[in-house]
Amino acid sequence: MKAVTHIKSRTVVLPTRDIDTDQIIPARFLTTTSRDGLGQSAFYDLRYNRDGSEKTGFPLNQPAARGCEILVAGNNFGCGSSREHAPWALLDYGFKAIVSTEIADIFRNNSLKNGLVPVVVDENIHEWLKENPGARLEIDVANATLTMPDGRSIDFAIDGFAKHCLVEGIDQLGFLQQHLERIANFEETRAWKP
Repeated sequence: MKAVTHIKSRTVVLPTRDIDTDQIIPARFLTTTSRDGLGQSAFYDLRYNRDGSEKTGFPLNQPAARGCEILVAGNNFGCGSSREHAPWALLDYGFKAIVSTEIADIFRNNSLKNGLVPVVVDENIHEWLKENPGARLEIDVANATLTMPDGRSIDFAIDGFAKHCLVEGIDQLGFLQQHLERIANFEETRAWKP
């Protein structure tokens, strides 16, 4: 996993509430264990017509959305079934952070474990962001702050261990591997001996 310390990007807004993991990545695309290429299928049924052409009204299909790394999503984003493919698809699409007033717990945890930063903001900030697509934001993961275009800095909650892993660019296994010597010493001193 790559270290995630700062994200500076314009936003794209998907204001629809209750976007579930099946809308983020439909079940028919879950046959792979590879993350590569899943971004093509992100929001597939919302982004594309039956013939595979882009739906012109969908926010991610707008020219201004190209290259945006921060998705401002409607309330209760990532609800539904637990599927790690959902954050994989968003990351492969190019998103590095999701901003909403409510992000489903399992989706939030899967995101943090895979390098996608979930940021929960209050209703006032959320409304402003929804009304101002393309706003340039900065997210400082180490300090858990979101900086607005006017310079205001907003704190957001993030689990300390998850933050450590994001900033260091490691996952849970990588964290454990950093402590193999200590683990071995602990096992040696605690080992049962007949």
